[in-house]
Amino acid sequence: MAGQRKRVKKVFRHEQMSELLIVNTAEQKLNKPIAVYARVSSSNQENEGTIETQLSAIHDYAEKNDYSIIQKYLDNGWSGDNIIRPELDRLRVDAKKRIWNTVLIYDPDRLARRYSYQELILDELREGGITVLFVTTPPPTNSIEKILYGVQGLFAEYERAKIAERFRLGKIRKAREGHVITTEGPYGYTFIPKQGKKGDADFKQGYYVINEYEAAVARSIFQWVGNEGLTVRGVIKKLQSLAIPPRKSKKAVWSTSTLSSLLRNKTYIGEGHFGASYAVIPEKPTRKDNYRKVRKSSRKMKPEEEWIKIPTPRLIDDSLFYRVQEKLKRNSELSFRNTKNEYLLAGKIWCICGRKRNGEGAFKGKHLYYRCTDRILSYPLKQICFEKGINARITDNFIWEHICKLMTSPELLLQQAESWYSERQNHSCHTPINTEVFRAEIKKLQNQEARYTRAFGEGLITLEKLKEHLQPIRDKLALLQEQIKAEEKENQPSEKFIAPDSDQISAFTEKASVAIRNLSFESKKAIIKEVIEKVVSTQKELSVYGFIPVSNLDNGLLCSEYRHCWVTKCGQEYSF
Repeated sequence: MAGQRKRVKKVFRHEQMSELLIVNTAEQKLNKPIAVYARVSSSNQENEGTIETQLSAIHDYAEKNDYSIIQKYLDNGWSGDNIIRPELDRLRVDAKKRIWNTVLIYDPDRLARRYSYQELILDELREGGITVLFVTTPPPTNSIEKILYGVQGLFAEYERAKIAERFRLGKIRKAREGHVITTEGPYGYTFIPKQGKKGDADFKQGYYVINEYEAAVARSIFQWVGNEGLTVRGVIKKLQSLAIPPRKSKKAVWSTSTLSSLLRNKTYIGEGHFGASYAVIPEKPTRKDNYRKVRKSSRKMKPEEEWIKIPTPRLIDDSLFYRVQEKLKRNSELSFRNTKNEYLLAGKIWCICGRKRNGEGAFKGKHLYYRCTDRILSYPLKQICFEKGINARITDNFIWEHICKLMTSPELLLQQAESWYSERQNHSCHTPINTEVFRAEIKKLQNQEARYTRAFGEGLITLEKLKEHLQPIRDKLALLQEQIKAEEKENQPSEKFIAPDSDQISAFTEKASVAIRNLSFESKKAIIKEVIEKVVSTQKELSVYGFIPVSNLDNGLLCSEYRHCWVTKCGQEYSF
């Protein structure tokens, strides 16, 4: 019938979606496809379900406004002070592809804590034709509202910083007045929270009282170390045998770090303190990829004269405490971990169980070993790995001799070069990854950089604000350029891979034969660092993964991009 509306069926397709989103409507408004983004900044928030709370509000908003969620981007445990996050980056790349036209976020601070970061991302999305919606904040409808929105964002950031600084100064003031600033006392003490309201006659600030059971254990620990001469590990073993658990531990075992901190804490001689250390970002993060969580998870000690002293109940006398400190210092000096033996494969050798092996042995001793760290990390719990140590001197010599043999043997190098070249030719026959999206994003970031620079030149922003705006842009530019370089290197055409000929290899082995003689330990270590990727070892076998110098032979000893692996069977003496 002419006057009757037809039944409409609309299908939204997405290359990353696992299934098709099909919406049937009859005399109803069609649901609009959107993406959503959510973030929590800590593992505690993640465990408490904070991200689920955000998603619940987002789903309610989408349902009320006829939106259909087709994609989710969830950054769990990522700080809003860091603009480089895996899911946020994935969202920005997908936005360039116009997979969806709208993204829904619970609140602007979920996008970023800093207002400058918020605006950078929002400008990028809006310039790409993406509509950004917030559950808690209605979108600006005109230029005046947009300006007001920006001003509100700046004031919110300022207010957060002011509250944080006020809170910090308040804690310092209370500590200087002798108040205990904590939520939990050290082992041996119980913290009594403040009672009543400030100004009332019965008001009392929080303070420590002695926990008699824990105090008896703490006194025993100091006695065992200071008077009986036990090491920290010996104390742990004794505590385990007496079935005395620490206050907090998932496995109900004492760790060496917990016990060492206890033995060095001056609270036990009545000298509590506040502000002895400060939080910093780790200098050597364990993760080596592009995404690193910016967390102040490491701490640095302040000079003792900067500590704020707080009187606390005494548990032990000064003489015992300082006797323990001398004992700890002496044990540390004698520890095999602090000896200066030379281990050529340090940091490169692994056990078959998947843990690293550490060098171990007496200072300048003849019998040095690479031992699996499982026995250290699991202590005092039962070991999981029972692989024995391997002789470090024999292993180091064997690996070095094998590297020398490969570098100085034309036949072996030519054989390896031909094998690797053939493998590379086969490997390189794949489709290069398109980098146009990244290049387009770089161009937009460069335009943003130019706009901020012009604004500074015209006196619209200060130098401090200019630096604040430019830093995240430059960080992102550097990351994108590294990604493009990596892709271009990975996807080089096979014609560029030219295997070295026999004359080149012969010339190289002659140079190597001269250069490799009488090298210092440091020089050998430098070569090992470049040539060896890792060594996986058992008592009977070594698997060596590394890079043998068979390309760019005229440029030096360590120029290589070819991978090599060999396995050797070992008995009393290694052989190949």
